[in-house]
Amino acid sequence: MSLTNLNAISPIDGRYRNKVEKLGDYFSEEALIKYRVLVEIEYFIALCEIPLPQLSSFDHSNFEALRKIYTDFSATDATAIKEIEKTTNHDVKAVEYFIKDKFDGLQLQAFKEFIHFGLTSQDINNTAIPLSIKDAMNDVYVPQYQDILTAIESLASEWDAIPMLARTHGQPASPTRLGKEITVFAVRLKEQFNLLNNIPSAAKFGGATGNYNAHKVAYPSIDWQAFGKKFVQEKLGLYHSFPTTQIEHYDHMAALFDGLKRINTIILDLDRDFWTYVSMDYFKQKIKAGEVGSSAMPHKVNPIDFENSEGNLGIANAIFEHLAAKLPVSRLQRDLTDSTVLRNVGVPFAHTLIAFQSTIKGLGKLLLNKEKFEQDLENNWAVVAEAIQTVLRREAYPNPYEALKGLTRTNEKINQQSIANFIDTLKVSDSIKTELKQITPSNYTGI
Repeated sequence: MSLTNLNAISPIDGRYRNKVEKLGDYFSEEALIKYRVLVEIEYFIALCEIPLPQLSSFDHSNFEALRKIYTDFSATDATAIKEIEKTTNHDVKAVEYFIKDKFDGLQLQAFKEFIHFGLTSQDINNTAIPLSIKDAMNDVYVPQYQDILTAIESLASEWDAIPMLARTHGQPASPTRLGKEITVFAVRLKEQFNLLNNIPSAAKFGGATGNYNAHKVAYPSIDWQAFGKKFVQEKLGLYHSFPTTQIEHYDHMAALFDGLKRINTIILDLDRDFWTYVSMDYFKQKIKAGEVGSSAMPHKVNPIDFENSEGNLGIANAIFEHLAAKLPVSRLQRDLTDSTVLRNVGVPFAHTLIAFQSTIKGLGKLLLNKEKFEQDLENNWAVVAEAIQTVLRREAYPNPYEALKGLTRTNEKINQQSIANFIDTLKVSDSIKTELKQITPSNYTGI
């Protein structure tokens, strides 16, 4: 870790930077600036394609050179824009001036006043930020999500046939299978992920208060609403929110954050279950040479990966919660609170990725302790009482629940022999008694 990283205030830029490096391409200051440049350039090109009368002479062969301004965007370019911002004290205006300087270099001075033509800053921010989130989701989040889903489904398949004592309210309950219990998490994740796919990546684009006032007064014959929709949806691949105030209303973005939070909550639930299984000795953990589990107790191998994941998911969800609650609320046609909040969008994504990687690592360390599963089942023959009383109900046996309740709610040890002895006292046919005696905690696992 470099000295710079050691001085980082946030662990996502320090200790965990190597786990979230890719997010810098979407949520860093440099990335935000680059996405703003992209929108400004593509907007200018779209004006040329109308074409506006004053841009009808613009040589479309220059489009490639214009697009290189953002495709070849560098840290040096970002620094230059930040230098301009020191004078303008306005980040989007600094981008506009930077692009105008590029036009000068390309000998396109005659057209540069159509950069940012008729726009307000939020036309750029409320397209650049949703675009960066969409790209981060597709390029970084989705592959990480698929990795953790694959890890979960792989273990569900591997351990599908392992019978396990279930616990409801922490108490022994009807047996289940380990693979089935893991599959529950996989299904939950997939269902929530499918909901994410239905959420539009929405963007605002419509001038100072969303009405295309400046556009219409300059060119009243152009259908600016249709232009804006085509630009946002076809050029940028986003959903055009209309009508709006000066800013995007963020309802869809809030839905995305709520959806990501629910997925995180499912992973957190899984983390806690596996932590508990480890504490119950259902699993041992692979030991890596040289690693220390405790500074004082040499024997310990702690389930630190599940704990790390749980902690990071908690931070991620707290920030997702704030983003989802705050962003859709803005005073009148616009206040500035969304601006500073949106600069933190990458933070919950980073903590989410750290958590996903920790959970995957934790799952990869698990060693099944099959003997412990079998021992727990053998020690809890009382759980077959449900099965016995249900078969007796089928046979119209009088008061079967009460009969089993009397057997199981004693302080005497219930085992295979005591269950068999009880069955022998029942006034049912020998074939039913045989059927009942074949039920064990290990085979009473349902579908």
